[in-house]
Amino acid sequence: MYKILKKEEIGSNVYSFNVYAPDIAKNAKAGQFVIFRIDDKGERVPLTIAGTDIKEGTIRIIFQIVGKSTTQLSLLNEENLIKDLAGPLGRPTEIKKYGLVVAVAGGVGAAEILPVIKELKKAGNKIVTIIGARCKDLIILKDELKQASNELLFATNDGSCGMNGFVTDVLKEVIVREKGDLVYAIGPVPMMKAVSDLTKEKDIETLVSLNPIMLDGTGMCGACRVEVDNKIRFTCVDGPEFNAHLVDWEGLSLRLGLYKNFEKESLDNFSYNRECKCHRK
Repeated sequence: MYKILKKEEIGSNVYSFNVYAPDIAKNAKAGQFVIFRIDDKGERVPLTIAGTDIKEGTIRIIFQIVGKSTTQLSLLNEENLIKDLAGPLGRPTEIKKYGLVVAVAGGVGAAEILPVIKELKKAGNKIVTIIGARCKDLIILKDELKQASNELLFATNDGSCGMNGFVTDVLKEVIVREKGDLVYAIGPVPMMKAVSDLTKEKDIETLVSLNPIMLDGTGMCGACRVEVDNKIRFTCVDGPEFNAHLVDWEGLSLRLGLYKNFEKESLDNFSYNRECKCHRK
């Protein structure tokens, strides 16, 4: 059992938890993740480790409410317990000096990119970070991202913060003035594919962090398989980071859409039953 020591709502339906997990905190590295299970009947859900505090024995997880499990997680409060928390899982980011690193994140991907750019900056890289969102109210962690970057840029669909457009529009401008040595992207699949298409054309090395459907997190079940360079890879043990130009984006998109109807049905049933219980009280 893992105790929640701090809970904070940092955006619209986006929460940050500091969870007491000293063994994970001691061993976790940038780019790795945990899998949580909220109770004995809960599904297993992967979340990136957004930060650690070895002295306090805590890890930070940041998540957006998107389904039943994340809804249940958001209803927990400080001092409440999470049933299971397995990790650290996945291969950590390779931290070395590339030169200019352009980090691109969409939505809650800003939380997932934060520990990576912190470590890359420590390694002597210049970090230009590009954050995309539908509007300025959906941008999270602005101050922390600014501190971890040499330059922080924004793109919003409505133009309320930064450029009116997409992260790829900003990325085009950045690589025109300075090509960059590495692009690191994380966020929705269409966004990562668009970044990959752009950087492939410009011949810029690009890494993406993938988050497909995942179950055991140890490579046994094969649920998180993705095709990379025409070979089957398991995201939980071979990733989550891969060469963006070798990912089968169409196959990944199809797999992610397989259970959308079931996920919606599960959330609808949970919300209905919870509402009924509230009325009975």
